[in-house]
Amino acid sequence: MVSVYFAGELFSLKHLVGNAALAEAIARLSNGRFVSVLPQTLEDRAMSAHEIRDQDIVALLGCDLAIFNFDGPELDSGTVAEFMLAKFADIPSLLLRTDFRRGGDQSDDPWNLMMSFYPRTKTLCLNSLEIYKLGFKSGVSPIEAGHSMVEHVAQSVVKELEILSQLPQIMAAETMEPVFNWISQLTGFQSSESIEKVKDALTKKKGG
Repeated sequence: MVSVYFAGELFSLKHLVGNAALAEAIARLSNGRFVSVLPQTLEDRAMSAHEIRDQDIVALLGCDLAIFNFDGPELDSGTVAEFMLAKFADIPSLLLRTDFRRGGDQSDDPWNLMMSFYPRTKTLCLNSLEIYKLGFKSGVSPIEAGHSMVEHVAQSVVKELEILSQLPQIMAAETMEPVFNWISQLTGFQSSESIEKVKDALTKKKGG
């Protein structure tokens, strides 16, 4: 089983349902190989903002791969921050965009160029409206067309995750511990428990 941190907006019905539906489809279509960790299932609004942030960072660092949802006219700032932490930690990452609108300042990816060209990172841009319309034309209901769209996106994501899972690590083994220690410091974790969890994640990644 490969754990996948699923980063993206989680502030509305469409975000929450869309994240959950896609995560479930990814697990099913990969026969349980890729299992998503959804921040929306971790967060407890009784916790402080600092505690929620720390919990999400710890979960990210503990995962083998990560998906970053880059939908919207502007990229979600929290998702961008998590993506950069993933790159610091050499976590293979998939930048997923299902929004057909283009933005940014480059011809390659439809977002700001500072979010592109990182190692062990793949980009998957799909036109979800086009995929939805293809399903809707077959005479099924809008809900069924939506399910078909999720399946289509999930199949594409699974293919990319499989490739990412095979990419060799670029962080030298002897630098992993100093890097993870530095991440623990620069993030300003509120509790020593978070630091211990990051150490546990490091041990797992080192295979010890």
